Amino acid sequence: MESSEKVMALALDKVLENLHTTVMVFDEALRLRYINPAGEILFAASAQRFLGLPAQELIFDSVLVAALYQVLQTHSPFTERELVLNLGFDHRVTVDLTALPLQEPGLGCGLIVEMKQQDRHLRISREEGLLAQGNATRALVRGLAHEIKNPLGGLRGAAQLLERELHNEELKEYTHIIISEADRLQSLMNQMLGPNTLPRRRLLNIHEPLERVRQVVAAELNERIRIVRDYDPSIPEIYADMDQLIQALMNLVRNAAQAVGDEGEITLRSRAMRRYTIGHTLHKLVARIDIIDNGPGVAEEMRESLFLPMITGRAEGTGLGLSIAQSLINLSGGLIEWESRPSKTVFTVLLPVSAENDGIKEQ
Repeated sequence: MESSEKVMALALDKVLENLHTTVMVFDEALRLRYINPAGEILFAASAQRFLGLPAQELIFDSVLVAALYQVLQTHSPFTERELVLNLGFDHRVTVDLTALPLQEPGLGCGLIVEMKQQDRHLRISREEGLLAQGNATRALVRGLAHEIKNPLGGLRGAAQLLERELHNEELKEYTHIIISEADRLQSLMNQMLGPNTLPRRRLLNIHEPLERVRQVVAAELNERIRIVRDYDPSIPEIYADMDQLIQALMNLVRNAAQAVGDEGEITLRSRAMRRYTIGHTLHKLVARIDIIDNGPGVAEEMRESLFLPMITGRAEGTGLGLSIAQSLINLSGGLIEWESRPSKTVFTVLLPVSAENDGIKEQ
């Protein structure tokens, strides 16, 4: 009988670990005693950090905490649909929440709280849209760039031949302009084509490229712009191309530096996300890098086309930085997301940690 109970307990643990909904167990003092992996993802922290904390330190909603206490006192279930929760640090989620009283002989009272995140499906749809947009854009741009490069080479070659025949130095100035402009366009076409070599992947600490980028950008900034590091040292090594990661992160951090102007703050934050979905692919572990700036935010007219090439809010910009960064991260099986409002813009790089192809398609 005892072995049968152990098997059932193990089976229950397995079910809870694989649920996409958050399950939490609170004791009679409304202190957290259990949270499943989906809950760790929702709160963006490990269970060890939260276990033993009172509900009011997890959920910054006094009305909801009072309702949970009411469930304990009355032993009556509580349900709330499309509840917007503030989980701290401007982290808000929309959930369907159910609280059930729990009473076992010899174990005292408590309650089980289940949260089903409603905006998760919106996030997955948005990610799929970004991936599809990136694939379609790359195909279009590559075709266009190839079509332009061929006559461009002929134009440059003709200008060089003409220059050799000219003896008037004043006329040669015009051929110099043609050649230099052809070279500039050739460089632009190469950027539009994106990376032309296969990734040279190896195991690396995600903080290596982050620190390299931080040091380079910090040397370019004035003393009124501060770069803050908020790293999670427990993130396992990832399997990626160091140079491609540096280029992608450099584009994002330099964009943040340009966004804050002459004075501001940029935060580089890393976290590990368990059982995290990128598009419709579920990964056991994902490294998350947030580049956060307190600039004015992304202009409304640019929000729908931010990752398209040639889209920029700066007169001197080419509009290729974000497009190239997205392509480079996609090569490592990852994705760049973003959200923005005045005084807080976050570009999030998501990278699968495992070197193996452990992705599971979600339905």
